[in-house]
Amino acid sequence: MTVLRVPAHLYRLSRIAATMARSGGLAVFRERLGLRGWRNGLAITAETLLKPFGIRGDSNMPPVARALNALGPAEVKFGQMMATRPDVVGIEMAQELRQLQDNVPAFDEGIARKSVERELGSTIQEAFTTFGPPIAAASIAQVHKAETTEGAIVAVKVLRPGVEADFMRDIDAFSFVAKVMEKLLPNTRRLKPVAVYEHFAETTRIELDLRLEAAAASEFRENTIEDEGFRVPVIDWQRSSQRVLTMEWIDGTPIGDMAALEAKGVDRKALAQRVIQSFLLHALRDGFFHADLHQGNLRVDDAHRIVALDFGIMGRLDMMTRRFYAEILLSFLRRDYMRAAMIHQEAGYLPADQPVDSFAQALRSVAEPIFGLGATKVSMARLLGQLFTVTETFGMETQTQLILLQKTMVMVEGVARDLDPDVNMWSAAQPVVEQWVRKNLGPEAVVRDLQTTLATLSRLGPRLPKAAERLVALADAPEREQTVNVRMKAPSKTSLFITAIAGGTVGALLMMLFG
Repeated sequence: MTVLRVPAHLYRLSRIAATMARSGGLAVFRERLGLRGWRNGLAITAETLLKPFGIRGDSNMPPVARALNALGPAEVKFGQMMATRPDVVGIEMAQELRQLQDNVPAFDEGIARKSVERELGSTIQEAFTTFGPPIAAASIAQVHKAETTEGAIVAVKVLRPGVEADFMRDIDAFSFVAKVMEKLLPNTRRLKPVAVYEHFAETTRIELDLRLEAAAASEFRENTIEDEGFRVPVIDWQRSSQRVLTMEWIDGTPIGDMAALEAKGVDRKALAQRVIQSFLLHALRDGFFHADLHQGNLRVDDAHRIVALDFGIMGRLDMMTRRFYAEILLSFLRRDYMRAAMIHQEAGYLPADQPVDSFAQALRSVAEPIFGLGATKVSMARLLGQLFTVTETFGMETQTQLILLQKTMVMVEGVARDLDPDVNMWSAAQPVVEQWVRKNLGPEAVVRDLQTTLATLSRLGPRLPKAAERLVALADAPEREQTVNVRMKAPSKTSLFITAIAGGTVGALLMMLFG
């Protein structure tokens, strides 16, 4: 970000502020910040001056969502992402932002056809026997139903013209705000505004390159292809590019259309359980999960399988994070708050100067009242909201790798409760979590980890003698520093002999295990 671009950023931000003032969004922030006295008066004056310059939005939407919806696609996407960050905007605001939809007018079909031809390097007739008008339009792209020359029915997603430049202009402005916040408002640093921006920028980059979305869908399908009751469309790589994505068309009923599901004879209670368990299975087993599981991205096919769509936002967890997450979740399931607190400490989430027993007590204080409501009334959203308050009290930094997982779990809870208001989140989650813990943290996992360690040592075997020489040299270094003009000694024959024996022993063990 150069100094020359600061005026452009300020202009863009003033336009956002004016639209927020006109929608009533600034008044919402003023009230939630609890401004009083002259500060409140100054804020009201600013709102009054800015209001005439704002954009009129949809009066049927909440104030902040209304403003973001009026400002454009980048702001809509940013609002949708912030709906996934209740730790930053609060539970109530996150729920309001979930109302942001990508229901925007479609762009001209002729432009879409030309874009497809340019991207695929062939005419529409050479790639498709039919190519219909847009059936769905969003801020980034729109979708057409088509039939390939091989006779397959497909969905063709086409990026909007010039959308990349529009997004990058606004993303730069968001970056400016995030950096200023971290410098001028120290109390915001634990929320990592720059990290929030970087996550938004990365998500947008993936959504603006449909090859990356195609790759995510393909990987997700490979991971889940044997999962009973779950389905991911096949990618048509020959008809996909940076600005065009072609995938299998799957007829299905929107998972939020309860009447249609009832008419198809779908067991809504079983479906609610499967939504929860599928998400947890993908997150824990694969470390790769669909992170935008709202009702618009889920269908139910004729075989009553869940069909996932739109793979622009996916989450990843490394094995260590999965282990910590599974143990934390299992500790809450068992109401073992001391263990939950200790895992936070072991993972490095709890600051070293904070007592683990006090943290365990705080976890109990927020969880027990919620669990006391009864299993079918326990809200994951409410529990996470309380936990965010606790983490702030203990000075814990936002764990960006877990936020996407947590927000998706809240989203999954919403879908499941719409299907079955009495769904027991914990009973649905427990078998998946316990099975994963047994497999990955029990004796079987210890043996597997040992085999992996030995295999790694085997590959490094030829380098062990030199590594041992370096270790001996480092160990002797303090003695050498105390002696002036003494030549460096070569490693002793004894140390080399011990290293050779160790290498041979490791090799023999590997031969027995893998030979």
